[in-house]
Amino acid sequence: MDQGFFLLFATVSVITALTMVLARNPVHSALALMACFLQVSAIFVLLEAPLLAVIQIFVYVGAIMVLFLFVIMMIDVREAVLQRFLPGGNLPALVLLVLLGVEILVLVLWSDRFSVMQPVTISGGDDVRQLGTALFADYLLPFETASVILLAALVGAIMLARKEQG
Repeated sequence: MDQGFFLLFATVSVITALTMVLARNPVHSALALMACFLQVSAIFVLLEAPLLAVIQIFVYVGAIMVLFLFVIMMIDVREAVLQRFLPGGNLPALVLLVLLGVEILVLVLWSDRFSVMQPVTISGGDDVRQLGTALFADYLLPFETASVILLAALVGAIMLARKEQG
């Protein structure tokens, strides 16, 4: 039963991710990304990780998607669409996408790490404290780097959205 739900959520996640990439309208892309995030959250629930599922919904579906929609609404979508989709530029990207997909498939099929095995459970009931300690002690530099990158993206989006004076 769990495997069926996993396959359903994974399939819908892949379909919504493809919809996000292939959609011409940026708002439709953002909504497809939100649907993909919700599917990933459902997969976390299946993996018995409710904290990660809630964090996925609050942080990505809530905060990040609001930021994306804010940026999409601030920039001139018609002008950005004309600059984004230049004729003839899609073929090399499609070839690269297919090559990367084949590479990932080959690596997954040949790897022993993805064999069927029992999930590892952590003994003790203080998982949130362990997660917080690991995040802010062991992984502090990547956490802060991600926050600086998000801040730079926000500042860049605001600079792109500003109308020129004159």
